[in-house]
Amino acid sequence: MKLLKVIMTGSLVLGVAATSLSADAVKGQKLFIKLLKGPCDMTGAKFAAKHTQDEWKELKAAGKFEAETIKICPNVKAGELSESVQENIIDFAIEFANDSGNVPSC
Repeated sequence: MKLLKVIMTGSLVLGVAATSLSADAVKGQKLFIKLLKGPCDMTGAKFAAKHTQDEWKELKAAGKFEAETIKICPNVKAGELSESVQENIIDFAIEFANDSGNVPSC
């Protein structure tokens, strides 16, 4: 009985964690549509496909996401996107990168 409770609790925790991880990508997609789709003059799918998942992760780790966004979308100015907005959009870009096999609906 106790083992069953542990297994059920573990399953619940993993389910919530998986939902939280995908929530960032979903929020990032909404933020891309709201803040970058116009200035970038491209869909989220085209934006995310500019790099592989590993390349997006490297940009995130190096703190170079904003610079890369400005390079891809020259109409975006430095400082326009808060750190939390950038975090969500990069999670979206990683989720839908050109090697992910995923296609966003924006």
